[in-house]
Amino acid sequence: MHPAGPAAATIATLWWVLLAGATAIFLFVAGLIVLAWRRAPGKSDERVFVVGLGLAFPLVVLAALLAYGLFIGERLLPRAGPDVVTVQAEARQWAWRFGYADAPGRVTEGVLHIPAGRPVDVAITTADVIHAFWVPRLAGKLDAVPGRVNVLRIEAGSPGRYEGLGSEYNGPGYRDHRFTVVAHDPAGWDRFLQDETP
Repeated sequence: MHPAGPAAATIATLWWVLLAGATAIFLFVAGLIVLAWRRAPGKSDERVFVVGLGLAFPLVVLAALLAYGLFIGERLLPRAGPDVVTVQAEARQWAWRFGYADAPGRVTEGVLHIPAGRPVDVAITTADVIHAFWVPRLAGKLDAVPGRVNVLRIEAGSPGRYEGLGSEYNGPGYRDHRFTVVAHDPAGWDRFLQDETP
């Protein structure tokens, strides 16, 4: 609920919109139930009451929420661009290894380094079982599946440290399957790429 990047902010907004829509449906249907209980006996307008109000309103709201969710989902897809940084994330029980396209041969364990203010495509895979890559303040969650590479776009709005975790149960070491994302300012990112101690 404290986004630190554009993808996380978009997801937080989507969450609030879905909550508002669900609340509207709940309150409207609850109001209809109260009206039904208070209605005078002998009135026969159930068809209009149930179909017109009890079904039509929720279906319209749910259709609008679905359309909004699909629109937001499309906006979250990774797209090519000149400023995009690519990193590789490989999960295993119970650690993360990260490689950097801009620094061939550079590998870090348990710490992902990214530039702040630039989109980063994380190519996620696994060496063993299914894991999940999630940095809640930067983006949504994406699974690491054996034999596949899934790409997640993350971006940190400002330099800092962000906690990430493997959010898929994968055995007894699952609770400690965590990592840290370090977002560097431009000078810090250049130092990292030149293999200087971050």
